[in-house]
Amino acid sequence: MASNTAGDFAYDLLETPTLDSESPNLLHQISEQGGYAYVSMSVLAAAGDLRAAEATREMAWEQLHSGPWHSVLPVWRDAYSMACLYVAKLHHRAGDFGEALKVLDMGLIMGGTLLRQDLHAAVEKVTAKASELRVSEEEQGEVIVGGENAYHEAEVLGVLPMKSLSSKVIGKRSALSLEGFLCDYFMSGSPVIISDCMGHWPARTRWNDMDYLKRVAGDRTVPVEVGKNYLSSDWKQELITFSEFLERIQSSDCTSTFPTYLAQHPLFDQIHELRKDIFIPDYCYAGGGELRSLNAWFGPAGTVTPLHHDPHHNILAQVVGKKYIRLYPASLSEELYPYTETMLCNSSKVDLDNIDKKEFPKVQDLEFQDCILEEGEMLYIPPKWWHYVRSLTTSFSISFWWSNCGGSPAS
Repeated sequence: MASNTAGDFAYDLLETPTLDSESPNLLHQISEQGGYAYVSMSVLAAAGDLRAAEATREMAWEQLHSGPWHSVLPVWRDAYSMACLYVAKLHHRAGDFGEALKVLDMGLIMGGTLLRQDLHAAVEKVTAKASELRVSEEEQGEVIVGGENAYHEAEVLGVLPMKSLSSKVIGKRSALSLEGFLCDYFMSGSPVIISDCMGHWPARTRWNDMDYLKRVAGDRTVPVEVGKNYLSSDWKQELITFSEFLERIQSSDCTSTFPTYLAQHPLFDQIHELRKDIFIPDYCYAGGGELRSLNAWFGPAGTVTPLHHDPHHNILAQVVGKKYIRLYPASLSEELYPYTETMLCNSSKVDLDNIDKKEFPKVQDLEFQDCILEEGEMLYIPPKWWHYVRSLTTSFSISFWWSNCGGSPAS
């Protein structure tokens, strides 16, 4: 995204106050972990050496991938953030704002917490500069997210698992009060659809506008999943710009073999402009606990999250499009054949789209609840309840996870 006028910004440097004050202590911690080469290169990077800055980023990257993610020392995540800031500052100084933004996003996605404020401030400044220099593109009419995926109810049953929408349909309440939610659903651990509860969200109109999404997030880098789902052998992850992701959505349809899905990503921690478009539902304060995570789920029709359960209370807010959701209570866990491997123990071996009746004979007769979650509705999923999710149109959802007071979710 470099420009002939980029030199006008050459001395408009990115300010990194936290990095400036914390770097001596951080470098000391890194040296204590044997990162002497990193420390040496970081001195050169701070002095303006781009090759050294890239070298520090590569060294930190290797440490992030030296073992399971949970075993990575926090100091190396902060080291990666530091290196990203050095690299971004140099790209910014050279007027290469697109590359600077990509590096800053990597720092937000993979880095630690120490330098997040500097990263966010730098993103805001680089985004502003990139907007000033962006060449005006040919004006287009408003593109509606999901407009290319008409929803035909008669066709839906053909793509859903067997017996869908023929059993117990999840109950629906309009503008449910917090007291009513607590007494009727939260305390008993029962699912419920809540309608007429997010009409005041700016996201309800803004996220249906493809041009708006491109304008506020198009240049940002995001992690996406490609393939049927995370249990499939063809599944992989990629890092692409949000604009490229939107283009893939527009070119996808429900028969796509390899859909691209932005799944379970803390997008709103990364892109603050989108965070301003939503509100935390009051229901998430039930039980006196705390919000654990706020994740985005955005993809074309046909994306599937296979049968699994989560440890926390969950409000799934359907901002754009429609989804089919099937729920099984936690009491049926053994009958749903969970994986024995630690990393997948919350996932079922049963593929509801193609059930092997010989291997999983119990599944066919199990009782479940299901629904089509419409745009503008929320679904409460109690902890440990098994759920399968399929997008029926282009869909943008948010999951709000929270725990009970004391951190232990209800069972």
